[in-house]
Amino acid sequence: MSNKSLHQLKKEYDDIPIPKELDFVVKKAFKDSEVYSQKKKYLFRRTSTAAASIAALAVTLTIGINTSPVFAATLSKIPVMGNVVKVLTFREYIINEENHNANIKIPSIQGLNNKEIEKSLNEKYLEENKKLYEEFIEDMEELKKMGDGHTGIDSGYEVKTDNETILSVGRYVVNTAASSSTTFKYDTIDKKKEVLITLPSLFKDKSYIEIISDNIKKQMIQQMKSDPDKIYWVSYEGGEEVIDAFEKILEHQSFYVNSESKLVISFNKYEVAPGYMGVVEFTIPTDIISDILVGNEYIK
Repeated sequence: MSNKSLHQLKKEYDDIPIPKELDFVVKKAFKDSEVYSQKKKYLFRRTSTAAASIAALAVTLTIGINTSPVFAATLSKIPVMGNVVKVLTFREYIINEENHNANIKIPSIQGLNNKEIEKSLNEKYLEENKKLYEEFIEDMEELKKMGDGHTGIDSGYEVKTDNETILSVGRYVVNTAASSSTTFKYDTIDKKKEVLITLPSLFKDKSYIEIISDNIKKQMIQQMKSDPDKIYWVSYEGGEEVIDAFEKILEHQSFYVNSESKLVISFNKYEVAPGYMGVVEFTIPTDIISDILVGNEYIK
């Protein structure tokens, strides 16, 4: 694959004609091999394992927008102000070798009247994934010099919510080497007002941080008591001492609004629990935050 600049990628995005029926052929070219090293936390100690990334260029595919019923399941078509808001795959990078695997899908949002937001989001997705790809190639070359090894990356997106008002899109990155890491980032858009919704914008003041954090702690403790296979790094009376226990969410903690109009707070792998728990989410009861919500248009 030619090494295209971000400017060239943006130009390709701007020049894409939108067909009446949008479908996409996705050729996923790998299964997770071994994984990127990732910092791990345990109840009484932290250990971190570092593994180099990888070497050698492999077969790289750049897939544009094609016509195929396969894409119908991942295409969002919602009438908004006479338009159709769509989430589609703008570009896909695939590297498929015995020891080195990458599948990087770049999402693109189409159909918003607010072109400033649309362009800003799509350029962000381009920049994020171009950086992932370039770092992957750099790591591949470095690992090759060291005698080669196993690693991989899988980056893509999921449409979490798509209704008359809300479009929530999650972007995930799964790194694979000696261990695995998984991160999720979300963008939530008001499709009627065509504005980006942030966590602070939902609330009257910052009291939501403590209120939501306290509820998450209660959910963690309840889950651990009812299921011995679940572990969270949280301190509570009668429990074991925890180093670096979860205290509170960030002001801009990762979140989305689900299809039931509930607020969902998300934590990446290793952030508040051991790696085997993966990405963990907590649905926040609306009644505990109703008094501090700016309105009930999104959260009900």
